[in-house]
Amino acid sequence: ARGLIILNTENLVAGGEWPDGIDRPGLPAASVAAALAETPHGGLAARGFDVEVGVRLTDNAEVQGLNRQFRNKDKPTNVLSFPMLDAVLLGSLANSDDGEVLLGDIVLAGETCRAEAEARDWPLADHVQHLIVHGTLHLLGYDHETGEMAADAMEALERNICARLGLGDPYPA
Repeated sequence: ARGLIILNTENLVAGGEWPDGIDRPGLPAASVAAALAETPHGGLAARGFDVEVGVRLTDNAEVQGLNRQFRNKDKPTNVLSFPMLDAVLLGSLANSDDGEVLLGDIVLAGETCRAEAEARDWPLADHVQHLIVHGTLHLLGYDHETGEMAADAMEALERNICARLGLGDPYPA
């Protein structure tokens, strides 16, 4: 059956202090599927090949190292996204050599995610789902750092996707 596949669900928790069950396979899959469905790339999984996204739950130290190496920012952050395809090419994908399209990887930092969830009084699983949505949008070429209009558009998408998932507003006033 073709469609959306999340890689590494059996080894999702790579480090950090994540509660049991946070890596349940349905959580990242639902987040990625909802993000895809709310964008112009919603039909990507129906084009006859598998769409794959790797999700890694780890600790602040690993994320800080990745952030330093790839973004020249020597600090941990909640989520990093590593696209494998240029977003411009997503609309023209017609096939792939092996029937799979790897969109990229999403990496979350446990301590940062937990602190943010606690500060917002949001369940950690809800915050993780939102951050996977956020990361997926980055894999699809959305960017909130290129200006206020881009940030507003991405936040509006995130709000819609989170509502679709039954989550609260990730950007309350």
